Amino acid sequence: MPIKENLAQIKKSFINPSCLLVAVTKTKPTTDIQEAYDAGIRDFGENKVQELVDKQAHLPEDIRWHMIGHLQRNKVKFLAPFVYLIHGVDSYRLLKEINKQGEKIDRVISCLLQVHIAKEESKFGFDEQELKEMLDDEFLVQLNHIKVKGLMGMATFTENKDLVRAEFKGLKTLMDKLNQMVLPETFELKEISMGMSGDYLIAQEEGSTMVRIGSAIFGSRN
Repeated sequence: MPIKENLAQIKKSFINPSCLLVAVTKTKPTTDIQEAYDAGIRDFGENKVQELVDKQAHLPEDIRWHMIGHLQRNKVKFLAPFVYLIHGVDSYRLLKEINKQGEKIDRVISCLLQVHIAKEESKFGFDEQELKEMLDDEFLVQLNHIKVKGLMGMATFTENKDLVRAEFKGLKTLMDKLNQMVLPETFELKEISMGMSGDYLIAQEEGSTMVRIGSAIFGSRN
C-alpha cells in the first residue's frame, strides 16, 4: 500500500488526534521521506547520526528532525545545529555534552530523557533513582542551552500487551511524580514519547503525546 494511504489509515486510527506522529525513516530512501512529506508529515525520526545528517542535507528545510536512537557524546556536534528534538538522552554526561555543543553555537537544544522501562537489559535509559540524583545536582541549573521537554521510553518487545501497558503507565506516573518536584527552569516536562508501530494505540491510551512509527508507514526495514 502506498505511503500516503498508510499514513491516512494510521492517523484515522489515532485515539488522541493531537498526538504527534514521528515517521521513522531509518534505512529508507529520501524518495520515501519526500512522499511522506508531500502527504503532510513534517516530523521524521532517524536512529543513526550519519544517516540523519546525510538526509537532512537533501530534503526540505522545514522538516523537523528527531534523533530517536542511542546517541554517542562524540556525535552530538554533528546534530547540534539543526536537530529538532533528541529523544534518547540516557545519561547526565550526554545531557551535559548536548548543552556544551548548544553553547558553542548559541542554540538551545530540545531533549527528552530516556527512561529504562523495559524488562530487556539491552535497552538504554535512566532509572528513577538516577533521575532524582541528577535533579539534585546543583550544576544542573547551569545547563541553559538545553530544554528538557519530557520523557521517552521503549516498552519490552513482547506479545504481552498487559506488560507493555504497565510499562507505559509507569512512565506516565513517573512524569507526573517529577512534575510535582521543583525542577530547573530548563525543564518543561510535557511530552511523553512512547509507542511504535506495534503498540502506539496502547501508548496513546496511557498518555503518549508522541509516537514513533516506521514499518506501519514504510513497510518492513531494509
